[in-house]
Amino acid sequence: MKSKIKRWMDDHQNSGIKLLQRFVQCDSVQGNEAEVQRLVEAELEQLEMKVDRFFPGPETINHPAFCANRTDFSQSPNIVGVWRGSGGGRSLILNGHVDIVPPGNRSDWEEDPYSGLVKDGRLFGRGSTDMKGGNTSMLLALKCIKELGIVLKGDVIFESVVEEESGGTGTLAAIERGYQADAALIPEPTKMKIFPKQQGSMWFRLNVTGRGAHGGTRYEGVSAIEKTMLVLTAIQELEQRRNDAITDPLYQNIPIPVPINIGKISGGEWPSSVPDQVVVEGRMGVVPGEELDHAKEEMTRALKEVDDTWLSENPVGIEWFGARWLPGEVAEDHPLVTIIRHRYKEITGEEVVVEASPWGTDGGLLQEVGKTPSIVFGPGETAVAHFPNEYIEVEKMMLAAELYVHIIMEWCGFND
Repeated sequence: MKSKIKRWMDDHQNSGIKLLQRFVQCDSVQGNEAEVQRLVEAELEQLEMKVDRFFPGPETINHPAFCANRTDFSQSPNIVGVWRGSGGGRSLILNGHVDIVPPGNRSDWEEDPYSGLVKDGRLFGRGSTDMKGGNTSMLLALKCIKELGIVLKGDVIFESVVEEESGGTGTLAAIERGYQADAALIPEPTKMKIFPKQQGSMWFRLNVTGRGAHGGTRYEGVSAIEKTMLVLTAIQELEQRRNDAITDPLYQNIPIPVPINIGKISGGEWPSSVPDQVVVEGRMGVVPGEELDHAKEEMTRALKEVDDTWLSENPVGIEWFGARWLPGEVAEDHPLVTIIRHRYKEITGEEVVVEASPWGTDGGLLQEVGKTPSIVFGPGETAVAHFPNEYIEVEKMMLAAELYVHIIMEWCGFND
């Protein structure tokens, strides 16, 4: 069986490339996912899976975990395919998102961001590594299982979801739809490392108040920009304290396990005026196992403890807004982790690396809300995700597909 699976992958590499090219050529940014989802739906129908096409609705939007910056999902369908097993096996969710981030400055791209160009063993385009390549690997794995006549005992649920890049609305909708399994596998670009733990994150907005004055007599005012510098120092110190407290060995190779990133600062209206208002927006990492409210309390406390009379009398306003990702974790000896370890060693001859994820995924939602233990493991790497000239190595995409076949078979069980 091992040689049959390998031969099937070799024979179907070109069709895998063509499928990923079709996915990448769809500009599936937020609100524009319908076209690529039609392609996914067609693939699942060819596999004779029971296909469910649905849109995030009121039950999702009103859920406490909902955090998207929009409420209209009429052009953003989820596609779920269910493959019922013969019985007696464990069920598995295969979860991947089709939404992508915008390409940014197109002059930074050597080719069109949606070209799907294949060059030197790499397929280029926005979303190729994050995460349409991993989705393609999963689909190839299912095709291989079907065409080789392998009869699985457990159910397989393939979830092609929207809105992961903005907090997980698609996956939340699938959970609300009732989809649940004994475990989930998410092929985000981990560089073929196993991530049994995923940090969470939250967006925040700070309002720093000063007092306006003429620039020529700036000593009569209070610069909100200067006060913001004190606030940023306090945030850096908070980040240091939070990360110094992390002793989990899965983070030993990650320089900053749970960063606090400042992504946007705006303030002031006139060069000759003392600025009376600054707005700071950023992202706060959340440790696996930590409650979001605990992280919020630590941020609030750090801001209150800034040693400055003006800020004591005019406290920094804080607002938690926009996207957030729940942290999640499973034990390192979880059966699915063990299976991936063994199959990776068997197929590649090397030991797989096990680390904690440096970013959030839909795994936190699946685990904490959907009560489905989730492992992140896939081709591609974050070093090129969201970057110009994003690409995935075709060889790694096919290796992932081969591994997924063995993982699915062992997890779900199959009839000899």
